[in-house]
Amino acid sequence: MMKAGGGQETPKTPEKSSTVYAVQCGECFKWRLIPTKVEFEDIRSKFIENPWFCNRKSDMSCEDPADIEYGTGQIWAIDKPNLPKTPVGYERILVLRRDFSKFDAYYITPTGKRVRAPSEVEKFLGANPKYNDVAVSDFSFAVPKIMEDTIPRNVGGKSCSGSSSKKMKTSQVDDD
Repeated sequence: MMKAGGGQETPKTPEKSSTVYAVQCGECFKWRLIPTKVEFEDIRSKFIENPWFCNRKSDMSCEDPADIEYGTGQIWAIDKPNLPKTPVGYERILVLRRDFSKFDAYYITPTGKRVRAPSEVEKFLGANPKYNDVAVSDFSFAVPKIMEDTIPRNVGGKSCSGSSSKKMKTSQVDDD
């Protein structure tokens, strides 16, 4: 089973955060940083049939210290294994709710339209036949699980009195 994370969200201010991607070795269980969102999505999309091991990272072995330790003052979110990679030309966005209870997922289409559910993807594809090289099944609105034990007490969490309908946008990672 995949123990590797989606992004781990690191709040700096309530409005600004950064995302790093990490995967957990299937042998030594150490966390290894993955440099890009694209590379992380590739690993995640095949995780069950092709588990990740330290030796897949150049000049790395299970004998090396972990790249990052769980917790370490950051909010962690663990993604599900085998979610499909984001189709080329689309962007998958995760928005962390202000109360840190969960993420909301949506996609930005090649035309700039935001879609929030498979039915909206289907509607977009029907209205834009030139983008029918992808299927609704190529999109996943499953979201990473927030690891509650990594939410600092001073930022709220599920017991926060703020409205869960308010959202905080996480920063985007450039995958150059």
